[in-house]
Amino acid sequence: MDKEILDKYQPIIGLEVHAQLLTNSKAFTADTTEYGSLPNTNISAITLGHPGTLPRLNKQAVDFAIKMGLATNCEITRTNIFARKNYFYPDLPKGYQITQDKTPICQKGYVAIQLADGQEKNIHITRIHMEEDAGKSMHLAGETETLVDFNRAGVPLIEIVSEPDIHNSDEAYAYLVEIKKLVRYLDICDGNMEEGSLRCDANVSVMLKGAEKFGTKVEVKNMNSFRNVQRAIDHEIERQIAMLEAGETIESETRGFDANTGLTSGQRSKESMNDYRYFPEPDLTPLVISEEWLDRIHRQMPSLPHELYAKFTKEFGLPEYDANVLTDTKEIAEYFDAVCKHTTNYKAASNWVMGPVKSHLNELALHVSEFPLQPAQIAEIISLVEANKVNHTAATRNIFPHLVKNPDKSALATAEELNLIQESDDNALVGFIDQVLQNNPKKVAEYKAGKTALVGMFMGEIMKLTKGKADPKTTNKLLQEKLKAL
Repeated sequence: MDKEILDKYQPIIGLEVHAQLLTNSKAFTADTTEYGSLPNTNISAITLGHPGTLPRLNKQAVDFAIKMGLATNCEITRTNIFARKNYFYPDLPKGYQITQDKTPICQKGYVAIQLADGQEKNIHITRIHMEEDAGKSMHLAGETETLVDFNRAGVPLIEIVSEPDIHNSDEAYAYLVEIKKLVRYLDICDGNMEEGSLRCDANVSVMLKGAEKFGTKVEVKNMNSFRNVQRAIDHEIERQIAMLEAGETIESETRGFDANTGLTSGQRSKESMNDYRYFPEPDLTPLVISEEWLDRIHRQMPSLPHELYAKFTKEFGLPEYDANVLTDTKEIAEYFDAVCKHTTNYKAASNWVMGPVKSHLNELALHVSEFPLQPAQIAEIISLVEANKVNHTAATRNIFPHLVKNPDKSALATAEELNLIQESDDNALVGFIDQVLQNNPKKVAEYKAGKTALVGMFMGEIMKLTKGKADPKTTNKLLQEKLKAL
């Protein structure tokens, strides 16, 4: 679409994110939440809503919801009333969903995102509420029947509803990245969109710039990756603008996204609100969050991504790029922070964690918890290089891989065992330099004639002679002095 036409309009986007909580049991029953079990095995009479059964609230699910509220700067609702949301769907065995309506547990928060120009923007949170998941309908290729798996029914969720503060797909992507980081840092959700543990619906509308009234909202579903959320939003913005430019009316509806075509298509009209007939859940007493409960959750809160980012850039003086990479996952951020407890060379620590450490983990598909070296061992390697006892090349190519295979050894013992301790004695180095210059009289003559790039060749020969153990800085300095004196 022509940029001039696009620029006439302001997209208005709000996101609804469902995060499946990492509890061992379901929201209102002791059934396991294990993923990948055989269909319809993680169920009970309570999950299926049999007459006479009573729900019992999972306290850990409440803890997790409060943690997310604190992480997103929300107000925590002290008295919570659960509600029944009544509707019929094949994978909703009870015919209703236990959720929160009038009293969401978290309200009026925000998440800070970083824009492309480096500026920060707050995306406000309307509410975070607790509810139970439905089951899963499956349609096999070529089959007309629908199969239903109730294993997921009753798994605890939080729904995070943003204000319509998002104005393009890039901001939506950045917001989702931050939400995913937060749930993973808090250890309340694995953030896996492919497995459905993190799901996102987008509410998209457009209006002329300067207009006071929002356009008609369309809800887009069926997006199983952040990239597909971007694609769906971009398509929907252009579709709606094209309709308005053609004088057509946009209808309030739910649309599905097809990842193969990149297009959205209508599923059902939303012109009249569905009558969910919300009413207070009669089988659950009000949930009261006490001061002691809230204080306990406050004490359990880990350092969050933005807090570690600020620490790494301001206290450790790292570039923004390093801080972004290191805080991408909680485990890497904590490992790097632990290395920095043993060294003050924070940039070297960053280079080691982003380089050799992450490369080793990626190559073998390991989790940080499976990495054999302790943070203090990485710091010891850094100190050996700093003290000019070994050069960086020997540290990365020899000491690091040897230590990974023999994690019970120290870096110094490994360097000594591999005969990698650098020669830094001036007298010994001068002897090696003299030997190389005497063996290469023609090259020395060329250097004196102006071919100064031969310094690199001389250094290489000295390194060969010392089997890589000559301290490069000291050697280079002595070599330059020697050549000037010729």
